[in-house]
Amino acid sequence: MLQNEVLSPIIPSYIQQNVSLADKNWFKTGGAARFYATPHTADEFKQALLYARDNNLEIFILGQGANILISDDGFNGLVIKPHINTITILAHENNDHNNNTIFVKADAGVTMPHLIDYCLDNNIIGLEEFSGIPGTVGGSVYINLHYFNFLLADFVISAEIIHKKNGTIHTVDAQWFNFGYDDSKLQKQDYFLLSATFKLTRASSEQTAFAQGRKTEIIRHRAHRYPQAFTCGSFFRNFLPEEVSLEINNKKIIFVAYYLDKIGVKGTLQIGDALVSHQHANMIINTGNATSADIIAVAREMQKLVQTQYNILPQPECQLVGFKDYPLF
Repeated sequence: MLQNEVLSPIIPSYIQQNVSLADKNWFKTGGAARFYATPHTADEFKQALLYARDNNLEIFILGQGANILISDDGFNGLVIKPHINTITILAHENNDHNNNTIFVKADAGVTMPHLIDYCLDNNIIGLEEFSGIPGTVGGSVYINLHYFNFLLADFVISAEIIHKKNGTIHTVDAQWFNFGYDDSKLQKQDYFLLSATFKLTRASSEQTAFAQGRKTEIIRHRAHRYPQAFTCGSFFRNFLPEEVSLEINNKKIIFVAYYLDKIGVKGTLQIGDALVSHQHANMIINTGNATSADIIAVAREMQKLVQTQYNILPQPECQLVGFKDYPLF
């Protein structure tokens, strides 16, 4: 839609116009959303989707903004940040009567740290493996959140999704998502997540105390290894085994940080206020007043250096939002 095209005269009260996004993502960069919605119910979410459909607006669903880079030009469409935040403990799901199994349903707007704390407060364990990772349930399911050998897909058992064009709500099982590494069917963006139900474990007080300690240790470990602000986390995804030829001890080296470490960008490659973190070679940080263009320039240089030396091209894990043309190689 062009900027001067006529929109529907009725704009729902929870849709604002020309809202800055720079304070709503971890990089603290980017322009404004042409339209910005904060639905508090599934029906408000539906009405926002229908407004976008009727006015031919592109849609972006925003969580905590921890894995995105927003164009300096902003987003010329509708940004939806769900404020549906209910957590429910379910008695049974799919006739699973294991006494230690418990099911927790969380809305898309619930943050993962809050969900983990809620579970531990109720002697429910499993999700603490993802402690210290920012993001909402919606965003975490979208990317199939992972940490070391743990994937969020290992815990998802069902979900409620809403159709982009007509707002119909469907209940689906985990197989529907076709989860992969950093991947799910939600990325086709025909449907958006309303809630997810997780299959977890009912714990004793001792088991919960152990899980609490594990949560603390994971957070401490992450704080030591990774920058905790002004970043999207890992900018590039790891390589697939078929994409690389380098082997050490007969094992393919798929970790993009290995190659970035070898070329020496950690803590040294900087353009404007965008700098490759001294803590991790695959993380770019905004050290002050970086623009998204600065971050893209650093990322492009990282790509070029790896391709020149190893003949492989890193691809982003960070989601690029609002760019009129794809800005990387």
